[in-house]
Amino acid sequence: MRIRNLFDEREVVYSFEIFPPKPDFPIDTIYSTIEELSGLKADYISVTYGAGGSTTSNRTAEIASIIKNNYGIEALAHLTCVGSNEEKIDSILNDLRCKNIDNILALRGDILGDVGSLGIFKNSQDIISYSKKNGNFGIAAACYPEGHIESKDKSKDIDVLKLKEECGADYFVTQLFFDNNLFYDFLNKVEQKGIKSPIQAGIMPVINKKQIERITSLCGAQLPHKFIKIINKYEHDKDALRDAGIAYALDQIVDLISSGVRGIHLYTMNNPYIAKTITDGIDSILNSINRKKVV
Repeated sequence: MRIRNLFDEREVVYSFEIFPPKPDFPIDTIYSTIEELSGLKADYISVTYGAGGSTTSNRTAEIASIIKNNYGIEALAHLTCVGSNEEKIDSILNDLRCKNIDNILALRGDILGDVGSLGIFKNSQDIISYSKKNGNFGIAAACYPEGHIESKDKSKDIDVLKLKEECGADYFVTQLFFDNNLFYDFLNKVEQKGIKSPIQAGIMPVINKKQIERITSLCGAQLPHKFIKIINKYEHDKDALRDAGIAYALDQIVDLISSGVRGIHLYTMNNPYIAKTITDGIDSILNSINRKKVV
């Protein structure tokens, strides 16, 4: 099933993201996480490409297959193209087809060396176009409400988003953000550009200070004053910071849903407790809204 079709069936598409275990950990260490998440009735679960987006040790397809074929939940397999050639991408796409995976999130991936190491796929548009031509997949792509961290001209990010849509992206998932107003400004620019594809808001509940410092350094997300106060007040109380971070994420999500967001994509960090607490907090809202869509 194409995930894009879910946006026609639901007022709000709700999904989770998980990541594979590190290469030196057995793959079955993720099984209990999938088992717990499976009972939360997400519309789909995405599986990242692992640390660094490595193409040499990729467990994404195997984990996506478990989600789809063992639990009957749609899976979105991340596919990064940096440093790959056509033969490598063809092999991955064929493996996904054999495993009954219908949807991919097409990404450039992290540049680990100099620009010359990119290979034949220079950006996400290249892999979106190639996957569209060489596979029968639903294709998601990433977008950046606060601009891509490598972008020198943030205004051109919307032009890139339009190109991704023209190349074949069916819908978009945002990078995490903590200020909903920045997201709403982004949606206005998207609308002005004539981009019609649905956009899911990516939300990450913060459970410790080091986590957020590392993530924001990598993606450049801004921290609102309200959020900083929470971190500073509870940084030395693990449980309090976890609960405060979940509460902040819940406030974000309720506001987003009330404002008509097309979807919520929860970055679970492989933590079922967080996913369950968030889901319990919005379950009645999602059921009410999506029930009206069906009626």
